[in-house]
Amino acid sequence: MNVTAIIIAAVVIAATGIIVGIGLGLFGEKFKVEVDEKEQAIRDELPGNNCGGCGFAGCDALAKAIAAGQAPANACPVGGAPVGEKIAAILGVAAEAGQKKVAFVRCKGNCESAKVQYTYSGIEDCRMATVVPGSGAKACSVGCMGLGSCVKACAFDAIHVVDGVAVVDEEKCVACGKCVAACPNSLIELVPYESKHRVQCSNHAKGKDVKAVCSAGCIGCTLCTRQCEFDAIHMDNNLAVIDYEKCTNCGKCAEKCPVKVIL
Repeated sequence: MNVTAIIIAAVVIAATGIIVGIGLGLFGEKFKVEVDEKEQAIRDELPGNNCGGCGFAGCDALAKAIAAGQAPANACPVGGAPVGEKIAAILGVAAEAGQKKVAFVRCKGNCESAKVQYTYSGIEDCRMATVVPGSGAKACSVGCMGLGSCVKACAFDAIHVVDGVAVVDEEKCVACGKCVAACPNSLIELVPYESKHRVQCSNHAKGKDVKAVCSAGCIGCTLCTRQCEFDAIHMDNNLAVIDYEKCTNCGKCAEKCPVKVIL
């Protein structure tokens, strides 16, 4: 064995390693991507769900937008006020008071009230059911199908199908909007958490046509609008609609509703 050859080979390898290491260090310094410390600090405070409820592609994109002043400090619906306050402190601004919102299903057509036109035995997915005759088994083609597309979309276990209709657990809901996007009938909307009275129907048909498919639908009688002293409820093409900005939660509309479709 040639000891000298081994030593020379070891020295060459070591020298090559040192040269490569120095080169990589120089290249890394020259081409390194500058990291915005403020953006990184904001990202560290975000929960990391990447749900898209803020309107951005994920938490990284939101952190970048907040740091650049393109989104408010409280833009994360999952983190809510606590995270908004921490991010506001990083930005050196006053925390904005955001109104908490929750998802609400505008349908009361459960298994008892909604009439059935046939037995559906297809794929348990609302979006898939829209292609079958009548958009599912229920006679009301604009109501909740109860097949759970919204349930699958929710990452927070905040919505479930109960007795044939989707129901939101408001304490778990973070208003990410995934269920809103998943519902093919556009039945789900984000409403103020504090709102006590909401219309559980989305059918714009005339009263007799609504009653023909569901006993719990809005019949457009206008009794609710005549009770409101704050101009907070109006008829929109045969359907009662509440203006949450004006509503005082007095409950008079709900008391007078003959079909009890207003919470």
